[in-house]
Amino acid sequence: MFRTALRNVLAHKARLLMTVLAVMLGVAFVSGTLVFTNTISEAYQKSSAKGLDQVDVAIRPEGRASHGDTIAKQPRLTPALLDKAAKAPGAGTAIGVVSGFTAIADKDGKLIGGDFQSQGGNYWGTEDPRYPIVDGHAPQGQDEVLIDSETAKRAGYKVGDTVRLSIDGPVLTPKVAGVFTTDDGNVAAGGSLALFDTATAQRLFHKDGSYDEIDVKAASGTSQIALRNALDEILPKDVASTTTGKQLADDQAQQIAAATRDLRTGLLVFAGIALFVGTFIIANTFTMLVAQRTKELALLRAVGASRRQVTRSVLIEAFVVGAVAAVTGLVAGIGIGAGLRTLVSRFGGTIPDGPLIVSPGTVATALVVGILITMLAAWLPGRRAARIPPVAAMGSLHAKATAKSLLLRNTIGALLASAGVAVILYSTTLNASDAQGPMGLGAAILVIGVFVLTPLLSRPLIAAAAPVLRVFGVAGKLARQNSVRNPRRTAATASALMIGLTLITALTVMAGSLQTAIDKMASSALKADYAVTMANGNDLSPDVEKRLKSADGVIATSPLRNAPSRINGETEFLTGVDGATIGKLTALTVDAGTFEVGGTRVVVDHDTATSHHWTAGSRFTVSYEDGKRQQLTVAGVYRSTEMMRGIMLDTATLAPHQTEPSDMQVLVKTSGGATASAKDALVKALGDNPAIRIMDKKDISNRIGQMFTLMLNMLYGLLAMAVIVAVLGVINTLAMSVFERSQEIGMLRAIGLDRRGIKRMVRLESLVISLFGGVLGVGLGVFFGWAAGELLGTKLATYELILPWGRMAVFLLLAATVGVLASLWPARRAARLTMLTAIKSE
Repeated sequence: MFRTALRNVLAHKARLLMTVLAVMLGVAFVSGTLVFTNTISEAYQKSSAKGLDQVDVAIRPEGRASHGDTIAKQPRLTPALLDKAAKAPGAGTAIGVVSGFTAIADKDGKLIGGDFQSQGGNYWGTEDPRYPIVDGHAPQGQDEVLIDSETAKRAGYKVGDTVRLSIDGPVLTPKVAGVFTTDDGNVAAGGSLALFDTATAQRLFHKDGSYDEIDVKAASGTSQIALRNALDEILPKDVASTTTGKQLADDQAQQIAAATRDLRTGLLVFAGIALFVGTFIIANTFTMLVAQRTKELALLRAVGASRRQVTRSVLIEAFVVGAVAAVTGLVAGIGIGAGLRTLVSRFGGTIPDGPLIVSPGTVATALVVGILITMLAAWLPGRRAARIPPVAAMGSLHAKATAKSLLLRNTIGALLASAGVAVILYSTTLNASDAQGPMGLGAAILVIGVFVLTPLLSRPLIAAAAPVLRVFGVAGKLARQNSVRNPRRTAATASALMIGLTLITALTVMAGSLQTAIDKMASSALKADYAVTMANGNDLSPDVEKRLKSADGVIATSPLRNAPSRINGETEFLTGVDGATIGKLTALTVDAGTFEVGGTRVVVDHDTATSHHWTAGSRFTVSYEDGKRQQLTVAGVYRSTEMMRGIMLDTATLAPHQTEPSDMQVLVKTSGGATASAKDALVKALGDNPAIRIMDKKDISNRIGQMFTLMLNMLYGLLAMAVIVAVLGVINTLAMSVFERSQEIGMLRAIGLDRRGIKRMVRLESLVISLFGGVLGVGLGVFFGWAAGELLGTKLATYELILPWGRMAVFLLLAATVGVLASLWPARRAARLTMLTAIKSE
């Protein structure tokens, strides 16, 4: 039986090629994902660990915990604490570390390193073992800065050049005192690093007289554990905590692994989808191969082969096919992993140098996935083949599905589909965080249910195309009949395409509805023409609002200033605004009272008011961060939006209680509205600052929606794999169908149907099957998009379902295109069959 199985594989090489390709694509996706994520994880972990070579023990301030009406202050690491650490038993050297966001502009004024990868810090003394200087000297004073060698190379800076940078708003123009090298993982990822002398860094990062961290290097012969124990003995417990360098490296390795794990999981989901789609193709292929070898299998049964041996023979074929596909997919996956790393670098990302990681786990996973998927998909066709009675098979009496089996299948499909719909509808009544699991389960059950029901659905849906097919005469009529001749085969072929289009449609519906909701949110919440923020979302210096207020054409400004407070023993964040202008800059709906901010009168959003049982006119006592208390009055209750919420009070009331005031953003209204000239005036007023983003309503909407658009485009690219596999499935089905119907095609040719008619018949059959899958996919996708939107609507008040009719039409056109392209080779093969040879074939 083993030799028979191998002979069958070699005898049907062309027929099994599509199956091999389908499995290979899925395996290549899986192994490529594992190679890529393992490679970048290993590279970042080694780079991160190397950057901690000078740290044996790190001292960090303890967190603050507020109690009662008092807001605890963050403990500070002082120079006195640094001296104490340096003198601890077993300590070699101690370095005070200061760090913060620092945006560096290139010579064209553009931000280097991206919004979140631009960092700054301090250079310790005249020599800092962390950052070897390769050119120039250590920085001295606020007019000198060091930059990393990668940034200097990318921007073309050299020692003596003037560089434009910003910490929290105002533009600084120091000279490049020197260039240094670093193993900092942030720089390795394409970021930038600027270093000032310690006193300048402390002032710029608002850390006067203190440090963010103290790094201690152990003396020769002292272990990290011994040094940490010595430091724990002398450091005040409520001020600082210690961590060994090894623990820091392990923690960073875990964080990097977690980040790459999320990426790996996301990519593997789509690899799984491609493999799931490929399962239909494999099952379809083996079903047709077994059907074509019915007599051969019956003869094996007649000469003594058992049912188990027949099933085993089919599974051996599947094992060989799966092994070939798995090995080929693994090789292709290694190439994909290397290609992805190159692609990331090509598009501006940087991955630390390191070897390509092909772990034993990756090899094992590729082989197991490829072989197991193929054998599982082939098991049912093999089992069916073994159950055909030898006498019936020898007489070419193919065992068709009985009425009882069809009734059972339709009943199971209806129950599964109903259960899936019920679970999805139930999940829409839950909170968004609790509903994700049930909704995913319901979606999976519904898809399986629809797949089981697809043979039943195929007849009425394909029959609906009959009026159009009649236009093509005999070829159209035959195409319709061929499409429903074997409902199970049609179902498996259409389902492969259905799954890909279901996901694509659902994502498109969600993305379009989200973008509309974001547009409404931006336009309905603001009267301001512009919102000004830091590029990375950090707080702005109050100096920014002062500069904007004096800019040409500006008629109103207001900061949005965040400040912690304690109210009734709970932490609440206050939003400081300009009470005289905030009404001109926002368009908030007031539910009770008046929108009046000034003195001790504040406005509160509806949710906050409800949680504290406040109404218009209520009074409450607030405890500010400086410990002072004040009674405030609720002048009005407004309806919150995604951009505006919380307790708003006048900055004149809030500012005296803040030691380091800073603004989240600044709202600006100009006399001529949002125009190019108005924006230029604001940019000029801020000194062409690369770290500041000036956004009108459309920019705000695009900025928020950019993440969804980018994600959608990535998902389209990933789901293209499933569509490609579906195309292979259509080609495979048509090729097998043409082979099965060789006699029939020969007879059609003999009674007058020309080659063009044969081609048209096969193409129309492919078109009908593909459109059937497309209609099911778009329909399911709209339902899933609606259900997911119901969850989003609980968090986004402006959300409403928007059906992208144009894109859905494009998806159906895509399905039709898939059908036409997939039919080219089978149609050509059918048309080239010789009449007499085809008629004589069995």
